[in-house]
Amino acid sequence: MSDEDGDGTRSVRAGLPEPVAYEPTLPGPVFAAHFHLPGEPTGPYTYGRDENPTWTHLERAIGELEDPGGAAHTVVFASGMAAISAVLLSQAKAGDAVVLPDDGYQALPLVREQLEAYGVEVRTAPTADEAQIVHLTGARLLWIESPSNPGLDVCDIRLLADAAHEAGALVAVDNTLATPLGQRPLDLGADFSVASGTKGLTGHGDLLLGYVTCRDAELAARVRRWRKVVGAIPGPMEAWLAHRSLATLQLRADRQGASALLLATALRGHPYVSGLRYPGLPEDPAHPVAARQMQRFGCVVSFTLPDREFAEKFLGALRLVDDATSFGGVRSTAERRGRWGGDAVPEGFIRLSVGAEDADDLLVDILRALEAAGGPLDGPVG
Repeated sequence: MSDEDGDGTRSVRAGLPEPVAYEPTLPGPVFAAHFHLPGEPTGPYTYGRDENPTWTHLERAIGELEDPGGAAHTVVFASGMAAISAVLLSQAKAGDAVVLPDDGYQALPLVREQLEAYGVEVRTAPTADEAQIVHLTGARLLWIESPSNPGLDVCDIRLLADAAHEAGALVAVDNTLATPLGQRPLDLGADFSVASGTKGLTGHGDLLLGYVTCRDAELAARVRRWRKVVGAIPGPMEAWLAHRSLATLQLRADRQGASALLLATALRGHPYVSGLRYPGLPEDPAHPVAARQMQRFGCVVSFTLPDREFAEKFLGALRLVDDATSFGGVRSTAERRGRWGGDAVPEGFIRLSVGAEDADDLLVDILRALEAAGGPLDGPVG
């Protein structure tokens, strides 16, 4: 494809093989543990833990989305956590230091425990205001999550990447919430763009997937070797479903982002809602930086309700929004994040993932649920 193609064209066409008469445009999944292998093992496919043709198509597709017109290397994994672990554990060794966000994905503390058990020093700081920058001296790797999950803080990726490289550190960006159509970390100076494809990338809540994309072939080889050693490989069916789902990524991202902005705007100033965050809102503290480095602001809106009981009543009263974890799917979901522990959020904190339903229907449902939880309000809201 041309690097001038639009996001919709790229999403539909990414990773497709050259057309062959009477063959499918997207070949079906290849289910194989071993391949015919006469002589020396010099071909591309030898054993199912190493490579698979279905992974190859998907990896090319994701690479084209993360690095349009470039030659990025992508490695797909069985889950987002497998991808995160592969970068951190393939690049850091005993005696190294890594810098992590202290307000990022909930499983990062588990990664921290494992890194420290291996003798890696872990330094942490919040995402907002580029607070990680003061911990870069002597670090091997900086891990950025922007927007952060679930707080939706944003940092200046290019500024941090430049500072990290000056300090001799590699830079990885968790791009799960933004997706490649919302943000391209490699263009902002990152060495790795890492994501859970379970979320917005595939968007249907029906598979687990992760990936790592980078431009440096040597770095990619280390990540790929880690996948082989630990066997964190995706199934061919999951990889094929993921590639199929990419075709609607631009449609989903635009629809869900527009609805998220509408809902965030309507909830602004609602008497029962505090701490509203959405990077696409002009008054959001993250908006100035987000507007410089993001093309789309994502589908996640967060806010706080008065207390745990109120939040539970609100979630129970919703008709079109599922009470479920994860985000980025075509079906709207919401949850009280405090139920998991680990996130520094109030008991009434809600993470709302806006799906592809009609925005007006979602708004009616959410306002009705707020009233059911807290009682009727006088006068219009929003």
